[in-house]
Amino acid sequence: MAEEFEDEFEPEATAAERGLPVTGGVPAHGIAELVSQVYDQAPAPLRAKLLECLLRPVGPLALVAIAAGAFGRFLHRLSGDAVPISLDEAARITSSHVLELARYVEQCSPAALLRIGSLIADRPVGFATLSGSALLIALSVWRLNEPRRHE
Repeated sequence: MAEEFEDEFEPEATAAERGLPVTGGVPAHGIAELVSQVYDQAPAPLRAKLLECLLRPVGPLALVAIAAGAFGRFLHRLSGDAVPISLDEAARITSSHVLELARYVEQCSPAALLRIGSLIADRPVGFATLSGSALLIALSVWRLNEPRRHE
């Protein structure tokens, strides 16, 4: 039984060495982590815009399932006349909630993550953080490698 747990997690190991999927030189979950870090460091108005962008492709079942239902309060946004996310609502969402949401969006609608890149690039505050810069670089590497995955 103890043999099952002998494989320890090595933080110094790269994603490829740990056996995680790597897409175009970027670990598959690396972009989601960067989105979460950007959200954590972003000012409130940018947080609200990031949430709106991430929630756009998410359906009702996923809204109540992701992050133990943290996004369930946004069910009203699925109607055509949805109001923007308030700064108060964005303040209630943590970066760990956003990490789970970004991982889901990465699987169901990767193009939504590219929209986040342009959202950050359009705002100097979003780009000024190290995480914002790293996210933009990761998204551009991912976008360059995207056509190769469909061949």
